Amino acid sequence: MEASVAIQVLPGVSGEDEVIRVVDEVIDYIKSTGLNYYVGPCETAIEGDYDTLMEIVKNCQLVAIKAGCKSVSSYVKISYKPEGEVLSIEKKVTKHHQ
Repeated sequence: MEASVAIQVLPGVSGEDEVIRVVDEVIDYIKSTGLNYYVGPCETAIEGDYDTLMEIVKNCQLVAIKAGCKSVSSYVKISYKPEGEVLSIEKKVTKHHQ
């Protein structure tokens, strides 16, 4: 695994229920990719190939728009190591969730 991203999608919709609905659709899309992911309270981390992850980041915006958002903002963190492996989600968080 050469890359990991953390993405926070902020839908341009009104009301908590609508925000949650759209974010849930984005998370369902991320789940459908088959990649390893971890949903946190403010962002979702995903591991995989750099190009695949960049496509997923792009598609997260499109999923939110398709779900009814007139606009969407996202914060993305990227860890990329083309000649090796980045720290895995497991190594980063497992010890904190036992």
